[in-house]
Amino acid sequence: MKFALPSFGSTAAAPRVAGVGQRSKMMEYDQPLVWVVVLLMLFGMVMVYSASIALPDSPKYANYKNSHFLIRQASFIAVALVAGLLAFRVRIETWQRLAPWLFVATMVLLVLVLVPGIGKGVNGARRWLSLKVFNLQPSEMMKLFVVLYAADYTVRKQAYMHKLTKGFLPMTVAIGFVGLLLLLEPDLGAFGVIVCIAMGILFLGGINGIWFGGIGATLVGIFTMVIVLSPWRRERIFAYLNPWEEGNALGKAYQLSHSLIAFGRGELFGVGLGGSVEKLHYLPEAHTDFLLAVIGEELGFAGVLVVVALFYWIVKRAFEIGRQAIAMDLTFAGLAAKGIGIWIGVQAFINMGVNLGLLPTKGLTLPLMSYGGSGVVLNCVGLAILLRIDYENRVLMRGGRI
Repeated sequence: MKFALPSFGSTAAAPRVAGVGQRSKMMEYDQPLVWVVVLLMLFGMVMVYSASIALPDSPKYANYKNSHFLIRQASFIAVALVAGLLAFRVRIETWQRLAPWLFVATMVLLVLVLVPGIGKGVNGARRWLSLKVFNLQPSEMMKLFVVLYAADYTVRKQAYMHKLTKGFLPMTVAIGFVGLLLLLEPDLGAFGVIVCIAMGILFLGGINGIWFGGIGATLVGIFTMVIVLSPWRRERIFAYLNPWEEGNALGKAYQLSHSLIAFGRGELFGVGLGGSVEKLHYLPEAHTDFLLAVIGEELGFAGVLVVVALFYWIVKRAFEIGRQAIAMDLTFAGLAAKGIGIWIGVQAFINMGVNLGLLPTKGLTLPLMSYGGSGVVLNCVGLAILLRIDYENRVLMRGGRI
């Protein structure tokens, strides 16, 4: 393979492994997974350009060029590929050792986001740290590092996973503190994804079924209370249930109603690439949270189906890699692989559900595809770790040593 991945394609450039010769024709890395990820990022870049090309016509983006978001997204993808290559070079053993420290460091960043003068606010939410060149979103980092931390925690506490105080409670407290910080931003969507990741890994790690069911019911109650006690969230839920009521369509359900119009216009094969009408200042955030709606309008049901199939394949492959690692007693690697699959799958599912009106409107991007630097880079790093897990699996299956 010659495109951007020379370090994967030859034994000379790959990480050195003792005892591995030419005894097997097994590939050193999962080439189809690499190409699917690259395809989604490039496809996303094209659609971001299409969705954002008309934005400079509005006063908010009057000083921007038509290609502004295209150039920035291409830069993000370039940085993401470099970061992914570097992450791939790190052994899974090292990731496991660093997991608690990365988790704590990201928690500190979540605190800094809330400090006036340090955190950057956009549209009423304070979720970013300005680094001049781009804005860093710590919640995106937390999604990756909670995967590593939960996997490491499950391995370290395996003997106590059926006990409340020593096994389950410490992890619950840590995730609860993260949730509190995210709700203060506010970012309920990211909190939901992180809870799903942590709960999924604990479940796969063999946590006591009674405690799992209990905490699941508690979390449902917490999310319900957050919605009930927050008037604007409550209004958004009611609007989602009836988006075509006049007051909702012009208010809280404005994005949803125009997203549904976009899908309706697209029908089976779409109106053609670049032909979207909804992106012409009717559908807000068309290049970020509602990119799938633009895909649905321009490429129709067929285009949306391709995107869904590609994400399904990534999640399926992540669980296969994780299953293989666990079969070789690499428990941390296996849980981390499955956790990455849960992360990508849950976030993609929520974004697609919001776009299609199956879930209440939430500010979550489509992994690998939506505009944004932090999201694309961290998605790529996470999938590079997944590739590294698969690489180490293959080395061990050939009889080599890492």
